Amino acid sequence: MTAFSPLKALPLLLPAAFLIIPAVLWLPQHSELLDSAYLYTFKTGFIGILLEALPFVLAGSLLSSLIGVFVPDEAIARWIPRRVLPALLFACLLGVIVPICECGMIPLVRRLLRKGMPLHVGVAFILSGPILNPVVFAATLTAFRSHPSLAYARMGLAFAVAFLIGLILYVTVKKSPLRLSIPRGSGPEHQHGTRGGKFAAVFTHAADDFFEMGKFLIFGCMLTSLIQTFVVQSSLASIGARPLGSYLFMMGFAFILSLCSTSDAFVGAAFLHSFPAGSLLAFTVLGPMLDFKNALMLLSLFKTRFAFYLFFLIASIVFTGSILLSGWL
Repeated sequence: MTAFSPLKALPLLLPAAFLIIPAVLWLPQHSELLDSAYLYTFKTGFIGILLEALPFVLAGSLLSSLIGVFVPDEAIARWIPRRVLPALLFACLLGVIVPICECGMIPLVRRLLRKGMPLHVGVAFILSGPILNPVVFAATLTAFRSHPSLAYARMGLAFAVAFLIGLILYVTVKKSPLRLSIPRGSGPEHQHGTRGGKFAAVFTHAADDFFEMGKFLIFGCMLTSLIQTFVVQSSLASIGARPLGSYLFMMGFAFILSLCSTSDAFVGAAFLHSFPAGSLLAFTVLGPMLDFKNALMLLSLFKTRFAFYLFFLIASIVFTGSILLSGWL
């Protein structure tokens, strides 16, 4: 049994605080909110979002595990073109055939970077892979079935952001920003001998990914249902009516919730009638690229200065791109 690491609990602290603080300080003074009608609305919204998202999380976990077990890292590295523009195009489209969620993406790219993958290609893959894959597209199209343009805009903006950031890093970063200490033996390929073969490893790692992502999904569904149930709709409408406020709110919401890319669209769809479509686009693109848990993982992979430089590029380009696309949505 592995020892418990406090760092593993950090991504849960902010969502937990959002649930505990109102319960302790606010709800006792507003006992009418505990009326059965409110509880029924909360329960219905929570179960509805959760059940709609779970199949896509499960499918994403299974596909991610299949790729991690059966596709060697060296095979992916050999496919990378030498010239920068084709290499970035390849990295952005690699997620279509390598559907790995954002939590599995960083360990995979860490191994590839250590085996010679260029930095700009690796970062473009980290940013685009969790969004540009068939599972996420199908989940987004299902969540925004009444606004399918959001699903297409999500794919397009994710591609543009990843490609542009990769190009910026190619021009501006000349020294390796990787941290020196990279643990070995942590990937799926090192565990086949002790897990009963490759097929057993597929289901073992898929189950690990599913339950790892499941807790974030439950927190996201719970917090969204609480907001939809207990926050006055006029308050949400007032935030959504502010052009910049709605974008900043939804981007901050995506960072705090730390949802899986196969489920965040279902949470975002709950705000479809309160917030402009552009802010929901920012929510669905920023979350898989930069959230609380990803920030910690990127800080463990890259040096601090480079990591914050990357955070700034992601947030600013997603913000600008979402505003530019809002007129089309």
